[in-house]
Amino acid sequence: MAEADSPTSLVLRPGSEELYVAEREGTVRRVDVSGSGADRSYELADDPLIDISDSVVADAERGLLDIAFSPEGDTLYLSYSLAPDGDTRVDAYAMADDALDTDSHQEILAVEQPYPNHNGGDIEFGPDGFLYVALGDGGAGGDPEGNGQDTSALLGKVLRLDPTPAEGGYAIPPDNPFADGDGGAPEVWLYGVRNPWRITFDPGTDDLWVADVGQEQWEEVDLLPAAHGAGIGANLGWDQMEGTHQYDGGTAPDGAVAPIFEYSHDEGCSITGGVVYAGPSVPGLEGAYLFTDYCQGVLRALRATDGALAEQRVFDDATLGEPVSFGVDAVGDAYVLSLGGEIARVDPA
Repeated sequence: MAEADSPTSLVLRPGSEELYVAEREGTVRRVDVSGSGADRSYELADDPLIDISDSVVADAERGLLDIAFSPEGDTLYLSYSLAPDGDTRVDAYAMADDALDTDSHQEILAVEQPYPNHNGGDIEFGPDGFLYVALGDGGAGGDPEGNGQDTSALLGKVLRLDPTPAEGGYAIPPDNPFADGDGGAPEVWLYGVRNPWRITFDPGTDDLWVADVGQEQWEEVDLLPAAHGAGIGANLGWDQMEGTHQYDGGTAPDGAVAPIFEYSHDEGCSITGGVVYAGPSVPGLEGAYLFTDYCQGVLRALRATDGALAEQRVFDDATLGEPVSFGVDAVGDAYVLSLGGEIARVDPA
């Protein structure tokens, strides 16, 4: 499709057909799309929409990690590692037509990061209009600070926020599981994750999918059905469990949600979560959750029925080196992003 400089995120601006790509060093560029169907062509704009590279540290697992537009398309959110220490920041900027107002900058969220890995960084607006922020357990290995099971910590969680970009900061949605601060941090939506990379909502069902990077042996995919609250207050098990397996002598917490799918490090090393397919180019993938692995690079698909795994497929003829993210365009077609630069559309074999 196109080449970018270490792309980490590809998003559609709501209410338009405009695609924007985030580059790890700190730039966001518009992707100009021309033609239709199989004849579509793509070109990255020369001038960035915004360049925050002076504020970003882009080493280890850090950088400009994700971008997201508000449901109205009038605000752009950036999730990045703030230089020089690499702490997580989520900032907001107002959009007017096709331009971004840099003077409108507001800090929405700030979280200290103790290590340069397992920072997470995915940001997604849910079907409820709230901003979901996926944060890893803080890094090193084995969750040395115990963040995964500590509901008072923001690390090792998926947060749910009501951002207030005009004033900065955020409000707490009143139906968050710990909204009153009793039993956990008010921002927390679900917990017990190691390094969620990435999360996505099914556009047809509103189910929440979480791809969680494993520690030593197992990569996992978690499905939180909308019919059961899309994961509200859910415990996904880390650091007691790695997938369905006990980790370092741990035991499954009471009520922990088991993954819908897992695979061992015989098949990869680091899961790259994706999207639920809803495009016209590959009708056979309709409703399937697509994902891959950073080391293996093979496209995979899962299909769920009533919250349980119904089918899985491995497409050995569809590989991409260093895949780090997925994106979706205005018609629902899916794209895979390689840290090496390539942005590839998922097309029929």
